[in-house]
Amino acid sequence: MASLYVSPHPDDFRSLMALVAAEFCPSRPCTLIEDPPASLALCSRPSLVLGSGGGEVLSGASAVAWYLASQGKRIGSNAKQESQVWQWLSFADNELTPVSCSMQLQQSSHAEMMRVLNVLDKNLEPRTFLVGDSLTLADIAVATAALLPFKYVNLPVSHCLNSNNIPLIMKALTNVTRWFLTCVNQPQFVKVLGQISLCEKMVPVTPKPMCFSLSGKPKTEAQLKKEAKNREKLEKFQKKKEMEEKKKLTGDVLSALPDSYSPQYVEAAWYSWWEKQGYFKPEYGRKSISEPNPRGVFMMCIPPPNVTGSLHLGHALTNAIQDCLTRWHRMRGETTLWNPGCDHAGIATQVVVEKKLMRERGMSRHDLGRDQFIQEVWKWKNEKGDRIYHQLKKLGSSLDWDRACFTMDPKLSYAVQEAFIRLHEDGVIYRSKRLVNWSCTLNSAISDIEVDKKELTGRTLLPVPGYKDKVEFGVLVSFSYKIEGSDEEVIVATTRIETMLGDSAVAVHPADPRYQHLKGKMVLHPFCDRKMPIVFDEFVDVNFGTGAVKITPAHDHNDYEVGNRHNLAFINILDENGLLINVPAPFLGMKRFEARKAVLQALKDRGQFKETKDNPMVVPVCSRSKDIVEPLLKPQWYVDCADMGKQAADSVREGRLKIIPDHHHKTWFNWLDNIRDWCISRQLWWGHRIPAYFVTVTDPSVKPGEDMDGHYWVSGRTEEAARDKAAKRFNVSTDKITLRQDEDVLDTWFSSGIFPFSIFGWPNETQDLSVFYPGSLLETGHDILFFWVARMVMMGLKLTGKLPFKEVYLHAVVRDAHGRKMSKSLGNVIDPLDVITGISLEGLYAQLQDSNLDPVEVEKAKQGQKSDYPTGIPECGTDALRFALCAYTSQGRDINMDVNRILGYRHFCNKLWNAVKFAMRTLGDNFVPSEKAQLCGEESVSDRWILSRLCSAVGQCNAGFQAYDFPAITTAIYNFWLYELCDVYLESVKPVFSRAEEDSGSRSQAVVCRQTLFTCLETGLRLLAPIMPFVGEELYQRLPRRRSQDGHPSIHVTPYPETEEFCWHSEDVDRQMEFVMTVVRTIRSLRADYNLTKTRADCYLQCIDSETMSLVEQYSLQIQTLSLSQTIQPVPATGAVPEGCAVAIASDRCTVHLMLKGLIDLEKEVAKLTVKKGELEKQMDKLREKMDKSDYKEKVPVKVQELDADKLRQSQTELEKATEAIDNFKRMV
Repeated sequence: MASLYVSPHPDDFRSLMALVAAEFCPSRPCTLIEDPPASLALCSRPSLVLGSGGGEVLSGASAVAWYLASQGKRIGSNAKQESQVWQWLSFADNELTPVSCSMQLQQSSHAEMMRVLNVLDKNLEPRTFLVGDSLTLADIAVATAALLPFKYVNLPVSHCLNSNNIPLIMKALTNVTRWFLTCVNQPQFVKVLGQISLCEKMVPVTPKPMCFSLSGKPKTEAQLKKEAKNREKLEKFQKKKEMEEKKKLTGDVLSALPDSYSPQYVEAAWYSWWEKQGYFKPEYGRKSISEPNPRGVFMMCIPPPNVTGSLHLGHALTNAIQDCLTRWHRMRGETTLWNPGCDHAGIATQVVVEKKLMRERGMSRHDLGRDQFIQEVWKWKNEKGDRIYHQLKKLGSSLDWDRACFTMDPKLSYAVQEAFIRLHEDGVIYRSKRLVNWSCTLNSAISDIEVDKKELTGRTLLPVPGYKDKVEFGVLVSFSYKIEGSDEEVIVATTRIETMLGDSAVAVHPADPRYQHLKGKMVLHPFCDRKMPIVFDEFVDVNFGTGAVKITPAHDHNDYEVGNRHNLAFINILDENGLLINVPAPFLGMKRFEARKAVLQALKDRGQFKETKDNPMVVPVCSRSKDIVEPLLKPQWYVDCADMGKQAADSVREGRLKIIPDHHHKTWFNWLDNIRDWCISRQLWWGHRIPAYFVTVTDPSVKPGEDMDGHYWVSGRTEEAARDKAAKRFNVSTDKITLRQDEDVLDTWFSSGIFPFSIFGWPNETQDLSVFYPGSLLETGHDILFFWVARMVMMGLKLTGKLPFKEVYLHAVVRDAHGRKMSKSLGNVIDPLDVITGISLEGLYAQLQDSNLDPVEVEKAKQGQKSDYPTGIPECGTDALRFALCAYTSQGRDINMDVNRILGYRHFCNKLWNAVKFAMRTLGDNFVPSEKAQLCGEESVSDRWILSRLCSAVGQCNAGFQAYDFPAITTAIYNFWLYELCDVYLESVKPVFSRAEEDSGSRSQAVVCRQTLFTCLETGLRLLAPIMPFVGEELYQRLPRRRSQDGHPSIHVTPYPETEEFCWHSEDVDRQMEFVMTVVRTIRSLRADYNLTKTRADCYLQCIDSETMSLVEQYSLQIQTLSLSQTIQPVPATGAVPEGCAVAIASDRCTVHLMLKGLIDLEKEVAKLTVKKGELEKQMDKLREKMDKSDYKEKVPVKVQELDADKLRQSQTELEKATEAIDNFKRMV
């Protein structure tokens, strides 16, 4: 074995480079930090001794690292890449290392470090790694050389924290930062370096004033100014860092707003402060929750996520919608509760803990025993089970965490037990032996929602747990049964040939003429002496195959019904593990899919096999174990849903329960009008054990009972209570009763079905139950409308006599930007936390490697990720993600989630940030807002217009919340802030503030403007707060308070704006401003056409009538400001307009004349446009020639044809504009 001698110093990056490279070696060398033997004469470390007993020696960091990296195939895949790796080794050694080691880092060293890192940043811009598509020695060398500045050196940083609370240093160097974090989080780096803690504390070195440079010459004035500026920047950065640290600790907002918006800065401290202040609790601001509230009560319970779960975009959508609704109701003054909870997720949790046991201790649950295994599950839950809660907090969810419930908590477990016993005593729950969805891997029945329907187009080989080779599906096998006492045969077909061992009949349609002569006949089973009747049943499709169907009542849902109708034998051929039973040799004891091959071969040997052909089909796959689901006959507990289903359906028909959107009514009625009884038994250990006991009576007068006979089962709150009940039933003394509790647990959906009232202590009459039940709303995805929503309604009506909620709002399914369903194998599953904090492409790849996908699917998923996120996912922040999800939520439509659109809303947050910063400077330190928002009568036309638009936004937001129209809310907020307040009002009032120093009239107008501006900011932030809670709070806390709102410490307990207060909407003012903006857009368009980017031109507006003239005069300042014109001159219809103007029609009432004469070189512009015109004509001729070819429409793809047509139209438009401009210029010359 080779020996690697390294330095013991923890920051010797030359040794660290060698150690990381060694981690990639197939055969890792022995690492030694003691002094090497004198015989080796090693003068430097790292050094590598090849072989044992003093073999060949390599010395020097580059040589050692190159050798080790080459062993691990980390030096590039070809000669070119090897050369590039050497270049980066040289860069690390000669450029980065010297400046990294200069730990004094005065301003000059800062600049040098930034220069070197900028070179690195530029090279990393288009790629994830320095050389090729994977990590090489180049990355190892440069990353280890960069360790010192990243860990210790105080460079300018962004101070944003990622999900691991690591500050993302060097905001300007996002590519370097992303690359560095990707490298140091690789397992090989982590093994050597541990978790890297990046430099957080800024301790600048304050240089002593120096009047002389190192050369001894006096410094120039420019040098002194530059140094002063650098010191100022350093101090500014120091203050920013200190402010962030203070905010994290105390929630302080007294210091000034940072220069730019940073999601992680804004989101660092508010949530813990809200929680600490009790804002999420319904008790906040009132003496008691039972105290009557004229505003009403709003209660909603969370759809409890699985305790094993982690956030996905479906959770993010659910929580974004639920939280903004909760915050809106809270701000309206209602007694508001959003109750959190978590589901014990029976199957999922048991699988997770079983895998953990096997991985860590090599034990199965059976090795431990039931009680000890349950203890292990609780231990896992207590250690890992609140992960989902932390993630929900990251999304800003304003849940009352003091009321958080877990479905296995004693309070909820008692409610589950009580519900079962009451329903059992009422005869609603009963025992029966029926077909269930069985997972042989889990050894349990599973619910329909845990069955994935895998669609196959034909022959497909699928992996099945417990089988080395893949198993064939998607084929239809035809074979024959001989007719008893005849040479005739009847041909049947099946996709599951092994099930023919359990056949007990052949069915044909009663009207099929081909088989009328076979009435009363029998067919013979080829492998045993079983005679099977030919039955006539209308369920048979005459046109499918031969029109004859094999019947296996014990292993097929349709056949089960046929078996009941015709009193056929139910022959179970599978045990719980998927092994064959009740079958003849040689099939007895075979695994089910091995028997598939054996049966097929046996039929061929007997000459009864006919053919195999491809057959499109749906294969049921267990979502938990990936096993093929088998229909299996098992005695189970069932809920009789007929009456409860009718009541649930009628509640919607009669309007007592409202489902939104109403197109889900059809699904609701279809399910509930045709509802089947619900199997609630699960053969698991983790869950609510069924409180039912099988009774054995030791008395000769009572005959022994069978498991499926409900008469021999009793339920009880305790075993003693069950014993008493059994004794009464069988009229014997309790000492003659022996009880055996059912080993099974209840379906998880059973406890979820009573969740809306079990969380409040039902069946006990608690204060919470009386105040908050029934709830106001249930919001969830439409995919669990039946599995959860319908069952909650049924159980609520049955057990409490009340609907559990008044309304149900169902959101759509989240898909990717291309409309595809989120799937790990496509690589398009997005973790919302990755959107919030950002992640590199390599980070996304790493997540795939940690998944259970096979290598082929991993590569396919990588391609999908590289296509959709070539540079990873940028940091967007929680507010932007929430806003995007709400903006997408159009009722009834799936949501195609594009990360670029979320990033657009992050830019919107930045716009808000800058608007408030500007406004705060404009308001000034001494600004005092008026007592309440109201008109004073002195408002300008701009003031009246923006206040009208504000009132319109208030109305639209409230209407949107009431109608669950979230895109209407986000559109109203976005348009008001961006297009109306920022783009128009703030620009139009700038002259008012700039002139305020000059005359008293402007000063008084500026006072009114400030009040208007404050009203818009404060109200706009309150409109925004439910959807963007973090940035809303951050900016609101910076504003002064009206005296009437001094008692509202947070924006989230401040009243939501309502139309009764904001009642100044004026359609006349809106109409006038719309005309003004049309004129402004026309002037801007003309300026762009003639390239007047900086030059201001006189503008003459020719008006058709006196009313338009008056309007132009009234708004002349706004038009001049917004269009960047020198002057605005209204001209009557008959008035003369000076020569030398470009002309455009703004509307049927106004024509714009923009003076160009004297502002541009006309001849030069004509020459330029003539060249452009010639180029356009050439392009168009070339395009027409291509499109006129005879085979163009046949050979060129439709998409390309559409692009060509668009190009031609665009070129034609540009040509017309150029021609028009040339003509205009020529007239001016």
